[in-house]
Amino acid sequence: MRLIKHLSVALVAAVVSIHGLAAADLAEQVSKLRVPKGFKVSIYAENVPNARGMALGAKGTLFVGTRDVDTVHAVVDSDGDQKADKVLQIIGPGVVLADGAKFDMPHGVAFRDGALYVSSVSRIIRFDDIEAHLESPPTPVVLPVKFSETAQHGWKYIAFGPDGKLYVPQGAWCNACDFPDELFGSITRMNADGTGLEVIAKGVRNTIGFDFHPETGELWFTENGDDRLGENLPGDELNRLSAPGQHFGFPYVHQGDLLDPYFGKGKKVEDYVAPAQVLGPHVAALGMRFYTGKMFPKEYRDQIFIAEHGSGGAREKIGYRVMLVRLDGNKAVSYEVFAEGWVQEGKAWGRPTDVLVMPDGALLVADDRANAIYRISYKK
Repeated sequence: MRLIKHLSVALVAAVVSIHGLAAADLAEQVSKLRVPKGFKVSIYAENVPNARGMALGAKGTLFVGTRDVDTVHAVVDSDGDQKADKVLQIIGPGVVLADGAKFDMPHGVAFRDGALYVSSVSRIIRFDDIEAHLESPPTPVVLPVKFSETAQHGWKYIAFGPDGKLYVPQGAWCNACDFPDELFGSITRMNADGTGLEVIAKGVRNTIGFDFHPETGELWFTENGDDRLGENLPGDELNRLSAPGQHFGFPYVHQGDLLDPYFGKGKKVEDYVAPAQVLGPHVAALGMRFYTGKMFPKEYRDQIFIAEHGSGGAREKIGYRVMLVRLDGNKAVSYEVFAEGWVQEGKAWGRPTDVLVMPDGALLVADDRANAIYRISYKK
C-alpha cells in the first residue's frame, strides 16, 4: 500500500478554540436566520475554517472537509450539550503523496467501519481507527485509484451507498466542453478498498452533494449548471439515478429541456434523463440529505434538504439558503425555502455548503464563509 509522505507537520493535530471575540458577531447574524415556526437555529461550532462536506463518526465525531484551505477537521462535542467543545485539525495543507501528487481540495469526507475517507482532486485516502487517534492521527493509506489532476470541478463530495460502495464524482474539467473520456462528467463507485471502479452516471457537469433514498436506495444528487447562458439560465438540478449508466445531458442539454446552443446541435432532449426538480439558476446547490430523523414533524420524513451556496457572480443574489424538496414517491412536488437570512442588505455573510442529519434528529448546516456549523432543532 502506498502511504503519504511529508506528514510530520501536516498531521500534527491542532486544537482550535471555538470561543472568541467573533462569537458575539456570529450569534447576532445567526439570530437573523429565518426558519419555519417551531424550529430553532443555534451555533454548533465556530472557527471551522472553510467548512464544506460533513460526515459523522461512529462515536459522534463530526468530520469536516474544506476546499480552499486544504485541511480536514474533527469537531468534538465531548459533554453532549449540542455545542462543540473543540476543533481538531486531522490533516493540514502541504501534503504530498508518495507518488508526488499533491493532496488538495479535500472537500469530501466519508466514514465507514471506523475509518475516515477523504477526497482529494485526484486521490482518496483513508485514516483507519481515526476516532481513537484524533489527537495524533495515523498515517493514512492511499487507495489505488486515480482521477484527473485538473483543479476545475475537481473537488469531490464522497459518500458510501447502501451497497457498501464508495461513490465518487468526477466533475467536468471545464465550464462546458465535450471530452472523450469515460470519467469526464461522471459519478463513479468503487469497493471500500479502492478497487472495482465503475461509472454509474454520465453527463453530470458537477455534483457536490448526493444521498440515497431511505426506502429505495436510489441515488439522488444535485448538479451545478452551466455559467455561459446568462444569470437566469440554466437552473441547477436535483437528479435521480434509477438505473446504472444513465446520461443526464451535460453538455448537450441543460435543466432537462434546454438544448445547448453549441453542443446541443443534432441532439434531442428526450434522449437524456430529465431532472427530478429544476432548482434556481446558479444557486450552487451543494450538499443534500434525506431527512431520516424523528425530531422534525412527520411531514419532513424522507424529504430532501439542500444547501445552496449562492450565486457568487450574479448581480442579484440567489441561493444562500437551505431548501426543502418535498416528494410524493419518486416525484418532486415542491421546492421551497426552509432556512434563509444568510444575505442581509444585499451582502452575504454566510454560504451554506452541506447538511447532515444527527442521531437526535437535528439538522447540521455547514458554512464555508462564516467558518461555522449550525444546528437546526425542532420543538412544538
